[in-house]
Amino acid sequence: MTDPIADYLTRLRNAIKAGHRVVEVPASNLKKEITRILFEKGYILSYKFVEDGPQGTIKIALKYDPVNKVNAIKCLKRVSTPGLRKYVGYRDMPRVLNGLGIAILSTSKGVMTNKEALPQQLGGEVLCYVY
Repeated sequence: MTDPIADYLTRLRNAIKAGHRVVEVPASNLKKEITRILFEKGYILSYKFVEDGPQGTIKIALKYDPVNKVNAIKCLKRVSTPGLRKYVGYRDMPRVLNGLGIAILSTSKGVMTNKEALPQQLGGEVLCYVY
């Protein structure tokens, strides 16, 4: 597998389209941080790290609207790929869906959203857009 973040986002996308409540993905430190951000911003219901084997897995409970059965995540888009990295400075910070969505960045101070990186004047690699 050459792009584990794209695999992570694709597993989430496929689980949403299939209407699953829980999805399991192989764990890594970067995936754990992305999952933490998705939980803090209210895109997923809960998550749990399961330590089995050398790598472990992340169990993610997806968040659905109880009335309309619509998922909280409308779109997951991978921006920076292994073949074409996308870096931005704090002056060129992307606005996702005119400020309603988030961009997840990998900065020198760790993984954070564009809204957290802007006041700290940090730029970095744009991993994905979520809205």
